[in-house]
Amino acid sequence: MTQEPDTTPRDPQPPDVTPDTPPPDAPEPLPQQEDLWRPPARFGAVPVEKEPMGWDRRQGFLKHYPRVELPTQIVERVQLGMDTPHEPNRLIWGDNLHVMRQIPSNTIDLIYADPPFFSGRQYNVMWGDANEVRSFNDIWEGGMPGYLIWLNARLYEMKRLLKPTGSIYVHCDWHASHYIKVEMDKIFGYDNFRREIIWDIQVLSGFKTRTQNYVRGHDTVLFYTVSPTFTFNPQRQPHRKEYLDRFNKVDDEGRKYFDGRGNRRYLDDTVSKGKAVGDVWSDIMSFQQIPTAKEKIGYPTQKPEALLERIIKASSNEGDVVADFFGGGATTAVVAQKLGRRWITCDQSRVAVSVSAERLKQEAITRGLEDAPVPDFTVEHWGIYEAEQLSRMPLGQFRQFVLQAYGATRVSGDDGALIHGWRNQFPIWVGLAGLDSQATADDVLEFANAVRRTVQYRDANLRDGTMLAWGFRADAEAAAKELRERGAMDVNFVRLSQVRIGEPGFREHIVGKSTDRADYSEFLTFVHPPVVSVAHRAHGDRAMTFDAGDSVVVNAGAELVNVQWDFDYDGSRFVAAPGHAFRRGKGGKVDLRVTHRFDRAGMYQVACRIQDSRGGEGTRAIEVEVK
Repeated sequence: MTQEPDTTPRDPQPPDVTPDTPPPDAPEPLPQQEDLWRPPARFGAVPVEKEPMGWDRRQGFLKHYPRVELPTQIVERVQLGMDTPHEPNRLIWGDNLHVMRQIPSNTIDLIYADPPFFSGRQYNVMWGDANEVRSFNDIWEGGMPGYLIWLNARLYEMKRLLKPTGSIYVHCDWHASHYIKVEMDKIFGYDNFRREIIWDIQVLSGFKTRTQNYVRGHDTVLFYTVSPTFTFNPQRQPHRKEYLDRFNKVDDEGRKYFDGRGNRRYLDDTVSKGKAVGDVWSDIMSFQQIPTAKEKIGYPTQKPEALLERIIKASSNEGDVVADFFGGGATTAVVAQKLGRRWITCDQSRVAVSVSAERLKQEAITRGLEDAPVPDFTVEHWGIYEAEQLSRMPLGQFRQFVLQAYGATRVSGDDGALIHGWRNQFPIWVGLAGLDSQATADDVLEFANAVRRTVQYRDANLRDGTMLAWGFRADAEAAAKELRERGAMDVNFVRLSQVRIGEPGFREHIVGKSTDRADYSEFLTFVHPPVVSVAHRAHGDRAMTFDAGDSVVVNAGAELVNVQWDFDYDGSRFVAAPGHAFRRGKGGKVDLRVTHRFDRAGMYQVACRIQDSRGGEGTRAIEVEVK
C-alpha cells in the first residue's frame, strides 16, 4: 500500500551546499536539506539549531570524518542454490560510515538501525574485537554531543541511500531517544516523522520491584520516511480473547455478533483477522522475558525476529532491499531472507560477521535449499584485509586491489605493461601477488626505463616513481639507491621509492586523514589467520571431545575471541553446528574445548574455525572415526 503524496506548497530550495569536491566515482551527494532543517512554526520563538549537530556548512560531516576510498575484499561467496539475475546479498565487515559512502544513492527501500545505546555501559562491547572496542571508545568521547555527531554522520548517509519511497526505523532507549529525534527532524524533516513506537519489554522481577523509581520497561523506535509517498502495509495482531468472547449472539443467518449500545457489531473477516497494530507494541516478547528462546545466539543486545518481521512486512515488499548497518548477529538479514527481500548488512566486528554468516547459512538450510532456495550472499571486508587470500588472487585483480588501496588509478589495457597505475601524476609499479614474492634489481631497472619512456619524463616534468611489493630483495634496494645517488650528476635519472604493502608508507595517505574525532590508524591493515590445532579424544557411544587449546595467533597483540565448530564438514562449505557459532566460557574467555555426540557411527570430517581480536580467521579440518 502506498500513501498519497502531500501536495502542500513548499518554499523553493536554496542552491546545493557541496561539502567538498568528491572523486569522480563517489556516490551522488545528498540533496540540499535546509528546507527540512527549518523548525516547525509551532516552536515559536524558541531558538532551534537549523542543522544537525556536527554539520559544517563548508565540509559537512567530512570535517569530523574525512572520506576514505578503499576496496572491499570478497573473502567468500556462499552459494545457497537460487538462480537469480540479481547481485548476491552482502555481509560486510567494516566501519559502517565508510561502507555506506561507497554504496550508490537511492538504492535501499528500508533501513533498520539499532546503534549502540548511549548508556556508557560495557555491554555495548559484545564480541571482543579490538576494532569494536576502539570504535566504542570513540563514540563515548565527548558525551552526548560527541555521540550525536557520530550518529548524525551515519544517519546522513542512510538518507542518501534510501529511495524516495524509503523508510528508516531507529531503535534507541531513554538515554538518547529525545535527542536523536531532534537530530532526525533536521536530517529527514519534521514532516517526515511518522511514529514514535513504544516496544514494551518490561520484566517484573523481585529486584526491579524494589527500585525507588518506576520500573523501566520499554525501548523506543523512531519511524521516519524520506518523503510523503512511502511504502506501508498495515499489520494486524490478534484481538484478546475477552474481546472476541463478546460476540456471543447469533443472528438468523448464523453470524456471530454483539450488541453495542443497541447497534449490532458482527464478527466479520476484518475483526477475525485481528486489530490494526498501533504504536505501542506489547505483543512481541523481548529476550528478557523469554531468556531461553531458541533464536538467541548469546549477545546481550540481540533483538527478536518477530520485531524485525513486523517492521520489514510493514515497510517493504518482496524483492525490496532491506539494510542494517549495525548488523550484530544478522537478525534483520535473517528475517529479510525468510520474507523474500534482498538485504545488505554490516558490522565493525569480525566475530559478528562470522556468526552472522553461519546464522544465515543455517536459516537457509533449515528451510531446505531445494524447497525454498534463496540468493547467494558474499562475505566482504573493508579496511582490514586477509593477506593470504589476497596472495591467491589472479595477478590482474591483485594489482587492481593494491592500486585502489594505495589511492592510485590503474592503467587500462595491456597487463604486461611495466607501469601499472598512476597516483598524483606519478607512475606506480606493483609486484607479484605471493606473500613471499620480492621485487628484484631487474624489476627496478625495467620500471626506471619505462618511466624514462613516458611523455612526462621527456617533458622533464617527471623524475619520480613508486614500486609497491610485499618485499624487496637486497639487490633491488641497492639498484634503487644507485638511481637516486646518480641524480646529482646525471640528468637522465629516476628516483624510485620502494614501499612494502601494508607497512606505514603504504598507509600514510589514510592515516593522515585522521581528525580529533576520527582515528583511521587501523584502516588499510592486513591480517593473518591463527594457526589452528585440534586434538580429539573418544569417549565411546559416539561421543568425542575436541580441543583447540593449542591454537596460536599470528597477528601482533591479538588474542583468540571466538571458536566455531562444524561436526560434519563437507570439505568446501563450513556451516557451524547450531549452538556452536558463538561460544564464550567463564569470564568472557573463548571456550576452545567441546564435547559432541554424533548421531551415528562412521567417518567424519570435523572443522574448527577460530577468530582473533585483530580480525584474523583460521580453519582446520581433521578426519575422525566415531564408534
